[in-house]
Amino acid sequence: MSPNFPGSGLAKGLAVTLRTMTRKSVTAQYPDAQPELPPRSRGVIALFEENCTVCMLCARECPDWCIYIDSHKETVPAAAPGGRERSRNVLDRFAIDFSLCMYCGICIEVCPFDALFWSPEFEYAETDILELTHERDKLREWMWTVPEPPALDPGAEEPKEIAAARKAAEKAAAQADAPQQEGPQ
Repeated sequence: MSPNFPGSGLAKGLAVTLRTMTRKSVTAQYPDAQPELPPRSRGVIALFEENCTVCMLCARECPDWCIYIDSHKETVPAAAPGGRERSRNVLDRFAIDFSLCMYCGICIEVCPFDALFWSPEFEYAETDILELTHERDKLREWMWTVPEPPALDPGAEEPKEIAAARKAAEKAAAQADAPQQEGPQ
């Protein structure tokens, strides 16, 4: 059949339809059988509250402005006698409005303290759009569904930070061994 033959497009379309009609259909029975999610899939954003320093980077970088953070300052007594008191931010509220969120992941990428993670949890639908703003308690619950990070590639180059720390440790060990070797003769 040449592409210019009248009705060739129709014949091709009918051939595709016939091939599809002869295949067995596969229907996932979703509520009864959970889907097999790909590793590290994006579901919702989980909060590891202990790592959050209330730096506000996630809220400032969010293109949708869907992250709400409230905090207050608290004075921490001096660690040593004669030292000065310090102040630190204490998290009062951390909420994400998932009706506005576009799941871009910018907040997770900019967090310098690893307080935000992708959770594969996807069953958080609500009947009212106003209930899609989830507070820190719910975000914390999702933290425990975050999978382990993938293992490092065995053939990958050693990270600079680890290489520098290893070299410093080897140098310190060599300096500690040097006085022992030069002992009394």
